[in-house]
Amino acid sequence: MTEDDWLADRFEANRMHLRAVAYRMLGSVSEADDAVQEAWLRLSRADASRVENLGGWLTTVVARVSLDMLRSRNARREQPLETRVPEPIVSNDTGADPEHEALIADSVGLALLVVLETLSPAERLAFVLHDMFGVPFDEIAPIVDREPAAARQLASRARRRVRGAAPVPDVDLARQRQVVDAFLAAARGGDLDALVAVLDPDVVLRVDRGPGASREVRGATVVARQALTFAQLAASARPTLVNGAAGFVVSQRGRPVSVAGFTVTKGKIAEINLLADPERLRQLDLTVLDGRA
Repeated sequence: MTEDDWLADRFEANRMHLRAVAYRMLGSVSEADDAVQEAWLRLSRADASRVENLGGWLTTVVARVSLDMLRSRNARREQPLETRVPEPIVSNDTGADPEHEALIADSVGLALLVVLETLSPAERLAFVLHDMFGVPFDEIAPIVDREPAAARQLASRARRRVRGAAPVPDVDLARQRQVVDAFLAAARGGDLDALVAVLDPDVVLRVDRGPGASREVRGATVVARQALTFAQLAASARPTLVNGAAGFVVSQRGRPVSVAGFTVTKGKIAEINLLADPERLRQLDLTVLDGRA
């Protein structure tokens, strides 16, 4: 085995971990894969013989690349606080494949990723690396150009914002599906009262149609009325798992036009995150849906 082959094998052994780090940082599988590929390019140009902890070195590189991508993304936004639904991981109701399972482990649902979108890039990095992957603050500090105490404060601020902001989903997937199916049936039938009945009073609906065309509405009655306008979409909704929770994909003429992820808490729908941005939908991996999405 050549040195290049050995390095490639070591990189592949770390790939799943690196994708998980990047996905939590970026909320996008496609961007996460770009960050991991960039890490490989940097490794191939580096003197690997001087790297004592290759896994830690690669994690740092992916974190730096992801931080730069986040900062660039934020600079391009038309509005600083514009609603953005993260890129979902879609799988069959039977479950996700092993690679997708690794990406959404530790209950990384859309609700949590939406909250992470509200953090500053540096806060997000400190929280993800420390709270999700146990990276010490003295290793995080150089990435964000701060002292370890300041990196600790970044993570602490992020933790306070995350705690309680993302509703905790019910663990019973079958029960989640019953609630989402009831929502779809009510939307198809134009039954406002039935819609309100399955919604939490403080439910949040986020619709991301792309830059400058996204919005967020709150409250059971308001969301139910909005859902009635989706009746045509609901009629062609296909049940799927979205980040491991009940959701659906809507396709027209063989192409996905929207993906909806639901957070069901205490038997009620607490959040609906709907991605309908054509450009970002084209980047989704929907091959798990047997080509019928």
